[in-house]
Amino acid sequence: MFARRRFAVLKNLLEYVGIESGRLHFSWISSAEATKFQDTVIKVTEAVKELGPATRMVKDIRKVA
Repeated sequence: MFARRRFAVLKNLLEYVGIESGRLHFSWISSAEATKFQDTVIKVTEAVKELGPATRMVKDIRKVA
């Protein structure tokens, strides 16, 4: 329960600074649930790929001379 509350606060903070909520995921997975872990990683990776590259809080290193 404590971790879930901290996650909610973190999610609100990230949304406030402009990070889409789809880039953050929280899931309870036991170390014995390798298949569930694999499926979760695949789903989260696909969701983030659909969002595309992050445009906020990204430093453009091309401008550094």
